[in-house]
Amino acid sequence: MESASKESDDNEAQQVQRRADHRDFEGAGSRAAGQVFKGITSREGMSFMPGRHVNDHQMRLYMKLRHTHAVPIAAAKASISTATAYRIEGDPRLPSQRQDQRERRRPDPLAGIFDEDVVPMLQAAPGLRSVAIFEEICRRHPELDGRIRRTLERRIRTWRAIHGPEQEEIFRQVHEPGRLGLSDFTEMNDEHVTIVGVPLDHRLYHFRLIWSGFEHVHVILGGESYVALAEGLQNALWAVGGAPVEHRSDSLSAAFRNLDADARQDLTLRYDALCEHYGMTPTRNNRGVAHENGGIESPHGHLKAAIKDALLMRGSRDFDDLASYRHFIDEVVSRKNRRNGPRIDAERAVLQPLPGARTSDYEETIVTVTSTSSFTLRKVFYTVPSRLIGHRLRVRLYDDRLDLFIGGTHLMTLARGRSFNNGSHGHVVDYRHVIHSLRRKPMALLKLVYRDQLFPREPYRQTFDRLIAALPERIACRQMVELLAMAHERACEAELAELLAADVAANRLPEMDALRIRFAPDPAALPDVVVELVPLVTYDVLLAGEAA
Repeated sequence: MESASKESDDNEAQQVQRRADHRDFEGAGSRAAGQVFKGITSREGMSFMPGRHVNDHQMRLYMKLRHTHAVPIAAAKASISTATAYRIEGDPRLPSQRQDQRERRRPDPLAGIFDEDVVPMLQAAPGLRSVAIFEEICRRHPELDGRIRRTLERRIRTWRAIHGPEQEEIFRQVHEPGRLGLSDFTEMNDEHVTIVGVPLDHRLYHFRLIWSGFEHVHVILGGESYVALAEGLQNALWAVGGAPVEHRSDSLSAAFRNLDADARQDLTLRYDALCEHYGMTPTRNNRGVAHENGGIESPHGHLKAAIKDALLMRGSRDFDDLASYRHFIDEVVSRKNRRNGPRIDAERAVLQPLPGARTSDYEETIVTVTSTSSFTLRKVFYTVPSRLIGHRLRVRLYDDRLDLFIGGTHLMTLARGRSFNNGSHGHVVDYRHVIHSLRRKPMALLKLVYRDQLFPREPYRQTFDRLIAALPERIACRQMVELLAMAHERACEAELAELLAADVAANRLPEMDALRIRFAPDPAALPDVVVELVPLVTYDVLLAGEAA
């Protein structure tokens, strides 16, 4: 009877084990994979790979099952081998209670050093780097092996986890559509973009709707200013067709840096008025805490990576003009927005409607044109036509241009210049503004303060250097002024520059007579104008009809 009962228990245990094995192997995707796994399973009913230790949970389950089942059945249901079950019968302690404390297998290289030297340094300066501590310890104890650096770093990391100060936590937020828009600036000088071979010193204004991922980018030539923010933000809002409830920026640290208290207050008021115009609540993240603006800081990297890839695929980082580069950036951003098209359309439906018109995205100031036919603004020297000498002009200052007004009449638009980092003034000079006066005083060209900026292209400057070296100063200045006048009056600046470049390459002076003939008006090309006089009798008819 006992043998029959034991055989019955063994059969039941085998059936339980087979059902457990079937559950373990179900969904494996291949009979061969199941056979391989069974091959590494012990004959005693071990349902796990060899080397896996029995844990407390398995042992508690086994002990519970032992109240109602025999050893083989309880072992199978607890997913342990029968041999392990019999060992548990002899020692009912939990595995965690039987484990001995692991001892060191080699001497501690930091014994007598970590607690005595390292811990006081960590307590005195919690922000001290591990590498600095390592170098100091090596200086104090020259006998130490330099290979203990990793051991020291792990020990410091463990000490900080137990005794170190509390760290700042980041709380992830739930975002709602139409709720939040973010603005920030990012540098682009690492991409080495050039305009006609001249490096373009610029950065990007980056706007992003946090829920849908809509992005808008605007190329900025200056720094992080209110003008750049206002222009880029308004372009973004009109591009998406609505405004979020809240707009967050990074405190415009660069714009505030060199301003006094009144200027900062004025900038804050203008920013608040800009947001109020679009019905947005202005907010700023804490200065120096970048992760508070993480919804746009991280996309900076993705945006610049996409631009870098597009530049590599384009095969050149040089562009014909600024407009071409801006169009290139717009194409890259449009492709990114296309991937989020459905979400952008969904968020666009809940954005606030835009006002009837844009608000001002410029700074306005008044300047006076001096006797040098110029004015200075923000440490930049600008030339204007001489007829404006003595007049007060109203200037609208944008990020990349200046609009000049006299009264309410728009006069012209000038490219905006920038002063240099060393404090010296910048120059924005157009030779067309001064060429008429310069023709009457050609010797003024010799010592002109902005002479290098006066030449519209490099071949003109090179030609003047050769003229000065080969001819008397008076003749050289007169010929150079005549060349500039010819470029202006005959509208041949680019073509004349090509001829001058060829002369410089051939190491010869320009032939003035030949150039005058080449760029003189062709009499055969002038139209013949025939004026037909009206008979005087016609006027009698008009007078008679008027009398009637």
